[in-house]
Amino acid sequence: MKDFAGKIAVVTGGGTGMGRELARQLVAEGCSVAMCDVSAKAMAETVRLIEADGAPQGTRVSTHVADVSLEAALIAFRDELAAEHQTDRVHLLFNNAGIGGGGSMVADSRAAWEKTFNVCWGGVYLGVRTFLPMLMAADEAHIVNTSSVNGFWATIGPNTPHTAYAAAKFAVKGFTEALVTDLRLNAPHVKCSVVMPGHIGTSIVANSRKVQAGVDSDELSADEIAQARARISAAGLDTSQLTDAAVAALSAEAARRFLEDAPMSAAAAAKVILDGVKAERWRILVGEDALQIDQWVRRDPERAYEPEFFADFAREVGWKLGG
Repeated sequence: MKDFAGKIAVVTGGGTGMGRELARQLVAEGCSVAMCDVSAKAMAETVRLIEADGAPQGTRVSTHVADVSLEAALIAFRDELAAEHQTDRVHLLFNNAGIGGGGSMVADSRAAWEKTFNVCWGGVYLGVRTFLPMLMAADEAHIVNTSSVNGFWATIGPNTPHTAYAAAKFAVKGFTEALVTDLRLNAPHVKCSVVMPGHIGTSIVANSRKVQAGVDSDELSADEIAQARARISAAGLDTSQLTDAAVAALSAEAARRFLEDAPMSAAAAAKVILDGVKAERWRILVGEDALQIDQWVRRDPERAYEPEFFADFAREVGWKLGG
């Protein structure tokens, strides 16, 4: 698929981050987009930005509130898409939605762990299951599944457990790699790619808290402040003298740094992804840090989870994420 003009794309997690930028760049190239997100407000902002960009004539953009971890919600999204775009086929599926949380099997709740896993892995699996017939009905199609560098390196630092997200992203990577052969044998006109970003400037930290808590407020509840205090303490900072307001401020600052101080913007990441799709690359590493991590882990896999490995990598590459 060398260009996207006249095509129809499905983008999950289209309200913020890479999903928003994928939608904007796809529309700019003449592609119609149906996006879903759990936040109607966030998608409305994506639409506003698309309209401000100046959508080409003939493109159509639709928004659909859906939790990708729920099959019934994705089926409803698919049916709404078919009606609003008056189509029985789509050409591109970007399984992009993701959240964090439930990092520890020991210390975190089962509900938080499974919510992260079910969004990050289940959303990809159910997305393919739900939209595969519409992709196969097109003359050419491409599935793009977002994994992560955590799909081959299951850590964000020696002091921060990261099991749910990493397990999900490993599953996404393995599933997509296996799809290469499956599609070649059974639907050769459908291609697939696995996307493995490094640290990209998105709102995933702030959004994950809202999804896990089932709220749309920027204010932390008493339970969330207690959880944040525990996470900060586990990372090695004494919180005994910190007020609740100070803990909330530290959490907000961490979310701001993740978004604003990242080495690559969401817009730049979206361009890398779309260029990779056009080049029909099945493996799309996004960001210089992703390329570096890939090399480091391959070079010395037995040490990949030692604290010294992380410290050496962070120092040499200048990675500031985790610890």
